[in-house]
Amino acid sequence: MSTNTQNQPTLDPAAALDDRFCAAIRTVVPDLPDDQVKAHIGPSRQPKFGDFQSNCAMPIAKRVGMKPRELAAKIVEAIDVSGIAQPLSEESIAGPGFINVSLLPEALGSALGAIDTDQLGIEAPANSKTIVVDVCGVNLAKQMHVGHLRSTVIGDAIARIQERLGHCVKRQSHVGDWGRPIAMVVEELCVMEDAGTDLSSITLAQLNAIYKVVGAKCKAETKALELIMKVGGHAKAEIELKERIAVADAAMDKAKARLVALQSGDERSVRIWQLIYDITMSACLATCKRLHANITDEHSAGESTYRDELSPLVQDLIDRKIAVEDDGALVVRCEGIKEPTIIRKRDGGFLYATTDLAAIKRRVGKLGGDEVVYCVDSRQGLHFKQVFAAAHKAGYDKTPSGNDAVLVHTMFGTIFGEDNKPLKSRSGENLNLTDLLDEAVARASAAVAEKNPDMPEAERQTISEAVAIAAVKYADLSTERIKDYVFSFDRMLAFEGDTGPYMLYAIARIKNMLRKAVDRGVDVEAAKTASFSLADPAERALALMVLRYPTIIRAAGDHHEPHRLCGYLYELASLFAKFYEQCPVLKEGVEESTRDGRLRLSMLALRVLQDGCDTLGIPTVDRM
Repeated sequence: MSTNTQNQPTLDPAAALDDRFCAAIRTVVPDLPDDQVKAHIGPSRQPKFGDFQSNCAMPIAKRVGMKPRELAAKIVEAIDVSGIAQPLSEESIAGPGFINVSLLPEALGSALGAIDTDQLGIEAPANSKTIVVDVCGVNLAKQMHVGHLRSTVIGDAIARIQERLGHCVKRQSHVGDWGRPIAMVVEELCVMEDAGTDLSSITLAQLNAIYKVVGAKCKAETKALELIMKVGGHAKAEIELKERIAVADAAMDKAKARLVALQSGDERSVRIWQLIYDITMSACLATCKRLHANITDEHSAGESTYRDELSPLVQDLIDRKIAVEDDGALVVRCEGIKEPTIIRKRDGGFLYATTDLAAIKRRVGKLGGDEVVYCVDSRQGLHFKQVFAAAHKAGYDKTPSGNDAVLVHTMFGTIFGEDNKPLKSRSGENLNLTDLLDEAVARASAAVAEKNPDMPEAERQTISEAVAIAAVKYADLSTERIKDYVFSFDRMLAFEGDTGPYMLYAIARIKNMLRKAVDRGVDVEAAKTASFSLADPAERALALMVLRYPTIIRAAGDHHEPHRLCGYLYELASLFAKFYEQCPVLKEGVEESTRDGRLRLSMLALRVLQDGCDTLGIPTVDRM
């Protein structure tokens, strides 16, 4: 059946034919369950037989005990394709039961004209939803690394697709800015300030180093001591180990005291915490801007903003007997999930689950989210199952109108290096995201310079930055998000194949053709209303692909899968390349009506390519 979930008339002939075929199948096989009524419409492998082909007869015939050709004949007899395609007959059936369909030329031209609007056939839904999208998610005093790439670009693309569909989208970047690890860093900066260090000039790289140092300083080697006490060891080693543990315990005690001071609003602690926050978020938001991800300060929702909500939330769960004690901890048990959701530890401390429950309560209750989407890696799958179930049991997923919000974990896979291991720096640490982008720009700059040695430096740098960001983002977004992928600069920066630079090249090529048309005195504005020229198979193939755009956008939105849009854009760019080679536009001898019709189709393809890239947050260029 058609997946047109927006309840809007479709401009895609394939979707319209899908509806007609499904109606005919129900007429012919009325007892067939709805989930088995499928038209299986696809592009014809041999255009000389038609534009589309339906393979519906084969799988259904097996279920109902008929021969495929016999069933195909009944479907052909029952179907009404008027206004869309040429009448079907026995001759439309090929092989064991394939049904070939040829569109009416006027229907194809009319559909193209209808989609050739500012909205490109994507109209706002009658009832838009409020969709809250959890994106990015960084920790204070730590640099963004390659692990933040997917949550940032996939989350932003999912948000952009929903905005393009006409929904109200609210981004939320869950910032890890509270708790003992941050208190450790605050304490260390207090010590440094007491020693005369001017904290105003400290950098994020320095904070990142301090974060690691204090983490190690507060980590007591208790397990090593337990082993020595159990199996025995050198007395001197035991003494030294106990001394190191005592130092670590003292450092941890200071960090705990600093956390108490921070939580109670101590002026100095808050001032230094704010400094750490400003330095971290300034760098994070600059990287998001560089990635063309629409994530700004207004989208930041730090854990610190929930600190006053956690105790009341836990008390609410206790009062309503939703949370119960288990070996000193407080847990919520949910049907169908073996592991309980721990919301308070034995020592009274809160956990990520506690904050995430508060976040759901805010995002649904205060922000009005009809749907809350969490773009977080697949390793957190169990955590979100637990949290979502606990939120539902507590009623925290109820919207102000009383409906249950849809909670979705749009999990994604891991980025691997070319050694098929998680991508790391040469030192073995998480690869700094800024360093990765800088290297991508350097490589893109070399490639652009090789192709355009006379290009001015400033223009080359602008184009190189766009090519690099497009390459990195497209490589990530074009991969089915649940899958892992191998990060390869050589592959993603290639100007041919399924890559970001290929998308940019297709756009630049059409823009260059339009500039040439203007230089030759062609009235490009008049061509925008010309009749489409659809005589050549390459023209028809390109036109049919253009018409799929609204359907693809809706499917990408329905399933939260940006790779569907990437795959479509690659197919569209590839078909334009064939059209460009096989259908001369500005060549001497081409009739004016044909030229203008092809120019209009080219401009429409250009707008779809640009709109698709913009919807994904991929920058484009005018020249390459």
